[in-house]
Amino acid sequence: MVLSIKGAKVMGDILSQSEIDELLKALNTGELDVEKMQVVPEKKIKSHDFRRPSKFAKEHIKTLNMIHDNYARLITNFLTGYLRTLVQVDVVTVEALTYNDFSSSVSNPVILSIVDFSPLAGSIVFEIDPSVAFALVDRILGGPGASMDRVREFTEIELAIVERVVSQLLNIMKEPWENIIHLKPKLERIETNTQFAQIISPNEIIALITLSARIGETQGIMNICIPHMVIEPVIPKLSTRFWFSAAERAASKHAEKIIEQRIQTTKIPVKAILGRATVTVEEILQLQAGDVLQLDTNINQDIDVLVGRLTKFKAKPGVKKNHVALKITEVIEREDEHFE
Repeated sequence: MVLSIKGAKVMGDILSQSEIDELLKALNTGELDVEKMQVVPEKKIKSHDFRRPSKFAKEHIKTLNMIHDNYARLITNFLTGYLRTLVQVDVVTVEALTYNDFSSSVSNPVILSIVDFSPLAGSIVFEIDPSVAFALVDRILGGPGASMDRVREFTEIELAIVERVVSQLLNIMKEPWENIIHLKPKLERIETNTQFAQIISPNEIIALITLSARIGETQGIMNICIPHMVIEPVIPKLSTRFWFSAAERAASKHAEKIIEQRIQTTKIPVKAILGRATVTVEEILQLQAGDVLQLDTNINQDIDVLVGRLTKFKAKPGVKKNHVALKITEVIEREDEHFE
């Protein structure tokens, strides 16, 4: 606590006996007004557990949120078309906690996909709530996308269907991460019991991305559990500055490629000028088949080839395989001096 007395601040230091006596004397004589004493609240202190330190900075969490917000939009588009029904997936939270806290909050049965996060060493966990998993299976098999009234174990056929969908969702995961690393996620196995999904130590710090998923009238959650030790090699890249700069570089390269493709497929008129002649309207009206017009070019002279309105080539006319053809003899580099 800080006391402000007539502009002077007495901090939380230990006062000597003489200072205490002077303070009490000032209060008794009225020289010091208690009501004017300003009490400055202490600053809030954030507790830090040295046994379980957070390895993810705020900027890392923010970047992971941005990556998976993009991922949620891609999943929404894919599942909407794949299931032919309304699907909405959104990011709810991104937080850092221990793997034990995550596994303790998961109830059985559940879909826990163990994913090889290549080229990074280690695995991540992709959890799908049973209500969402049953809705996926029901919709794929021709139903309305309803969940089960009661939670039960998954059959082999249901697990095979879910495995196929999860493989598609993992393939989509490559795009949101491409600015950080070129991922090649691969589904290793699917577990329905948390006891068989202990991929890391219980006290290891993880980033837990929680997604809300709505399939028709069914709503549930999907969790992506990423251990810190798995993405530690790319942690320096998990900054918004790096993410945006990489995105801009990727966008510029993509735009450059699109422009190049469009230029290559653009159609422009090309014409060869055999020569020119000046005739009157009367002569044009009297022209008949077999008449000859004298041009201003010599038979051995190269003719101009125009690309659009620019003279781009010099060529000699001829015949090849019974078709009228041109043989390019010169390429004109200085286009600005050869307007028609």
